Order: sequence, then C-alpha cells, then structure tokens
Amino acid sequence: MLIDWSQKQLLILAFDHRASFLEKMFEIKNRQPTAEEKKRIEDYKKIIFEGFKLSFKKNVPKEIAGLLVDEEFGSGVLREAKKEGLTFAMPVEKSGQEEFDFDYGENFAKHIEEFDPSFVKVLVRYNPESDATLNSRQLKRLKKLSDYLAKTKRPFLFELIVPSTPAQLSKLGGSKEKYDQELRPKLMVTTIKEIQDSGVEPSIWKLEGVDKPESAKAVVKQGQSGGRKVGVITLGRGESKEKVQEWLKVGAKIPGVIGFAVGRTIFWQPLSDHKAGKLTRKEAAEKIAQNYGEFTELWLNECKSGKK
Repeated sequence: MLIDWSQKQLLILAFDHRASFLEKMFEIKNRQPTAEEKKRIEDYKKIIFEGFKLSFKKNVPKEIAGLLVDEEFGSGVLREAKKEGLTFAMPVEKSGQEEFDFDYGENFAKHIEEFDPSFVKVLVRYNPESDATLNSRQLKRLKKLSDYLAKTKRPFLFELIVPSTPAQLSKLGGSKEKYDQELRPKLMVTTIKEIQDSGVEPSIWKLEGVDKPESAKAVVKQGQSGGRKVGVITLGRGESKEKVQEWLKVGAKIPGVIGFAVGRTIFWQPLSDHKAGKLTRKEAAEKIAQNYGEFTELWLNECKSGKK
C-alpha cells in the first residue's frame, strides 16, 4: 500500500552539509581535510546529534522528528540513529557542485543498502530556463535513482533549489529578494512538473520557503497533481531565524505542507561559539536543542491554528 505522505508530519534537523561546512566552519578550501580535521568535523556532527536527542527531553515529539546527515562525516551518527530507531535521511549527491551527480557513482545503491535510511535524499539545483543539456543530464540520473527507490520501496526526499539565471536576475534589477517573491514561486511549479514529467517521483519535496499562501498552495497542487500522495517540507536555506519563522508560518497553514528541514539556522551559531571557546560542548548541544525546539513549537502552534 502506498503511504500518503501528505497526511504525515516531518520536522527535520538537517546537518548533511559537507562543502559549506569544510569551507565556512573550518576554512578548508580546495583540498581534502587531514585525518585529524576529518575527526574534528565528525565530532562537530556528533554535537548536533547530541542536540537533536536532547530536544526530545524538551518539547520535540520523537515520532515526528527526523535528522538528515551525510555518510562522509556522519557515518557514526547514521549507524547510531538506525540502532536507536530514529527517523533519518541520508544524501546521495556529490556536495558543493552545481550539477547533480551521485556521490559514489554507480555504487549509490550499495551505500543506501549499507545504512538503510528512512529517506534517501538528493539536492538538485534546477531552473527550467537554465542550460537545457545540463537539466537533461540531471533528469537522467534522477530517473535512475527514482526507479531504484520505487523498486526497493524506499521513500525519496527531493530537495529542490531553483537558483536564478543571470538573465532572470537582471530583469528584476539584480534584486534577489524580488526574484524570491515574484519569480521563484512560479519557476518552482514549472520545475516540479518537468521533474515529474521525466518520470522522477519523490515522496516528499523539500523546497525553499515562499512568502505568500497562494504560492505555497500552487507548489503543493503541482506536487500532488495526478493524485500523487506527496508531502512538502520547507527548507531553511541558511536564512535568518526570522525569515525561516515567516516561511514556516505560511507553510503550517497549507494542507500538504507537512513540516520543515532546517539546518544552519539551528546549529551554525552554537557550533561557531563552541569553536571560538565561548560555549562548552554541552552548552552548544543544549543551544542546538533549544533552537530546534523553538522551530518545532512554532510549527506545532501554527498548525493548531488551522490548515486553510
């Protein structure tokens, strides 16, 4: 029986960051981390995981909480999450590049089977008015993954970013804000349709937030077209706490929007403060738990005031 994801709830603490983590947190650019650096990065991911688990003692309901972490720096976390029966997602894309490709090439299935995540996640940058050849290459790889996941009955979590093209941005006077408000919501609908038309079938779409309820409704409508029982969750995109709160308030009122996946907005400052010696490990984990708990509380309260 097919799961109706539109009726679920999923609140994800996302920390599958790799390239951005290396460069911005540890200033490691254009090279691989040393063994010692890798160990330290793995340890920082464990601090986030400690914060995630701590949040259950506060106000985060375990049954709707999830985490998203990578194999490269989080394999220990993935194994522990599995052992503890937690809901967790794992990415299969190469990090830090514009074009979607498999992190482990043709071996992607072997890695999925080894960790057996609750969700298999991809991050894809796709603009329908961008390079058609590149888009077509991405869709071919995504179809391969989608077919494998359907065959093995594994839920597919699809993170879609629709970056502006230079031409689109210049039409809007170079304003990223205008692009986010005026153009991106329409492009997201077109993109979801193109991806669906190519035979790629996510269970849950992980999407950039929108400012207007009608934009959120249009995105959900396309996601669920043809009777698809999919859910939509809102990603944080490293935005300010206030911006993410705005997006969550919009989404919580829309049927079919089932939660969020927020990362840097939750963990970045506590980890930076720990790195700078301003917070102990325990304090950093507590702060992460508090931030995650605040977004959860906001989401649940907004949901209570009714889907429209």
